[in-house]
Amino acid sequence: MARDAVATTISVVSKRIVILGGGTGGTLAANRLHARFGDSAEVVVVDRDDRHVYQPGLLFVPFGIERPEGIVRSRRGQLHRGIEFRVAEVDRVETADNQVHLTGGRTLEYDVLVIASGASLLSEETEGLTGSGWGETVFTFYTLEGATALREALARFSGGRLVVNMIDMPIKCPVAPLEFCFLADWHFRERGVRDRVQITYVTPLDGAFTKAICNRELSGLLDDKRVEVVTEFNTGQVDGAAGRLVSYDEREVPFDLLVSVPLHGGAQFISRSPGLGDELNFVDTDIHTLQSKAAPNVFAIGDATNLPNSKAGSTTHFEGETLVTNITHFLSGEELVGSYDGHVNCFIESGFHKALLIDFNYELEPVPGRFPEPHIGPLPLLRESRLNHLGKLAFQPIYWHVLLPGHDIPGVGARMSTKGKQLQAITQGGTR
Repeated sequence: MARDAVATTISVVSKRIVILGGGTGGTLAANRLHARFGDSAEVVVVDRDDRHVYQPGLLFVPFGIERPEGIVRSRRGQLHRGIEFRVAEVDRVETADNQVHLTGGRTLEYDVLVIASGASLLSEETEGLTGSGWGETVFTFYTLEGATALREALARFSGGRLVVNMIDMPIKCPVAPLEFCFLADWHFRERGVRDRVQITYVTPLDGAFTKAICNRELSGLLDDKRVEVVTEFNTGQVDGAAGRLVSYDEREVPFDLLVSVPLHGGAQFISRSPGLGDELNFVDTDIHTLQSKAAPNVFAIGDATNLPNSKAGSTTHFEGETLVTNITHFLSGEELVGSYDGHVNCFIESGFHKALLIDFNYELEPVPGRFPEPHIGPLPLLRESRLNHLGKLAFQPIYWHVLLPGHDIPGVGARMSTKGKQLQAITQGGTR
């Protein structure tokens, strides 16, 4: 945006902006909107609980790198003074009446609604996943409770077949299952039992990575770490008693310890809200303006949307600028701007105190290069480095103290820059 949303306030006739969800998107949106409008707009955040989990930290909990209690804070505590926070369950949204219906019969009227309800795990959609073996030989690290239980299971595991299975897209942070494989390789090497552990990554995709250039550039990492990859495997059943995954075409992958990434969907209240969501309950959202297609005064941010890009924290951060700008335009009766370009960047932890970095948008796949600038950018793209690992670790304090409060991250713009990127890799088959 042209002016800093945190430093500038504008005056409008008093309006109520209701935000459903107090996670990453809801919190940063609330703080940016409150900074933009000040007391001239009432900002209300609704969530079912007061527990804000730093979700990138879930990856580290099973390996003892992060403590469970170290990644949880109060949702209310992340909101600026003057923002109202309500603990309540949402029953449905009636966009025709500009009303949010809460459980218990209460209603909440709005002038502008922001859907920031994130993505939910749909474990029950996969036959047998939460049946026999759940919490014993079958786990997920996509919840705090699951990651904590998996930590104990990994500590006991000293040999056998470890299978990491992404059941289907979309999921939060698509690279996290691969990161788990890399960290597992490191974990078992440090314990001196790696030769007794077979690590297999099972995916419904035709390659380990969701982007073609990433597959081309990074597939060697999987070979180096002796991670077997099973592709185009559409999981139909988890047989925990027998220790096997069964695909819809009746292929089988045996396991002694299964780490599952369940199917994801949007919040359940979206299914009860006429016209708001798609078949997976993600909000049908304009990919550039972030305006819902259900009503002009409804917007969406983060994992709650059905945008065709990665569900990642950086995505939400970059969307925040466009969201606040367009709510301002809407309340002023002005035309919206299609300024969000699908920008995402992501650190990929690869073990042994190293990580990779990818940076891309709707139009441009991840490519090699330097970030954020070609000559002074210290972070290599699509290549392992210790600096990238330190960058991933540094993101947690940045998350709590910069991103959630609604500030911009210096040197990292909302719109993706091509500076420092080797664009010729797209047509020349990549560089190593």
